[in-house]
Amino acid sequence: MYKIVEKQKKSELVDLIKVEAPFVAKRCQPGQFVIIIPKADGERVPLTIVDADKESGLITLIYQVVGRSTQELALLNEGDMIQEVAGPMGQPSQLHAQKRVLGIAGGVGAAPLYPQLRELKKRGVAVDVIIGARTRELLLLEDDFRAFADQVYLVTNDGSAGKTGFVTDVLKELLAEGWEYDEVIAIGPLIMMKSVVDITKPINLKTAVSLNPIMIDGTGMCGCCRVKVDGKTKFSCVDGPDFDGFLVEFDELMQRQGFFKEEEHRCRLGG
Repeated sequence: MYKIVEKQKKSELVDLIKVEAPFVAKRCQPGQFVIIIPKADGERVPLTIVDADKESGLITLIYQVVGRSTQELALLNEGDMIQEVAGPMGQPSQLHAQKRVLGIAGGVGAAPLYPQLRELKKRGVAVDVIIGARTRELLLLEDDFRAFADQVYLVTNDGSAGKTGFVTDVLKELLAEGWEYDEVIAIGPLIMMKSVVDITKPINLKTAVSLNPIMIDGTGMCGCCRVKVDGKTKFSCVDGPDFDGFLVEFDELMQRQGFFKEEEHRCRLGG
């Protein structure tokens, strides 16, 4: 059992929790994740490790309430116990940038992006970040990014904070202004990452993406998280979650991710 020692409400549907998991805290690296089971009869939920403190043994996780398992997790409070925390899982991020990197976060994509950019900053790389969301209350980790980033750009679809539009609008503006980056790291909805790659690939601007398809066991055995990368089948839980954005077959992945949208919608409505 793993104790929740702190819980913060980031928005109506997004929570941050700090959990006692010393084994994970001592071994995790940026880009890796854990699979948690909220209660004994609960389902597995993959969550990126936002931060880890080796001394205290605490790991920081952020989740958005989207289904039964995250609803169960949201009902837990400080002092409550999580049934299982397995990890760290996945491959650590490669982090190729040497001089300047541009991070692009869409929604809860800010969670996995944060530890990667912070690590690059520690290495002396200049860091710019675009944080996007549908509305102001869904912008995550703005203050945390501002604590170390050189430039932070906000984008909301409804114009409630920062620029009105999409993260790709700011990306185009930065490139048009002559900003040069070693690498772009884009994490968020599939359509967002695909749109970023559509801009960066023609100019050969190296782009890493983080994929979070359906996962069950976290070892590749179930095959649910399979993705096509450079024409080959990869498993996001063991080969990823980070991949070369130029090589990911986004159209096929988006089609697979949409197979059970109607069923998911009915479940959320209680049907």
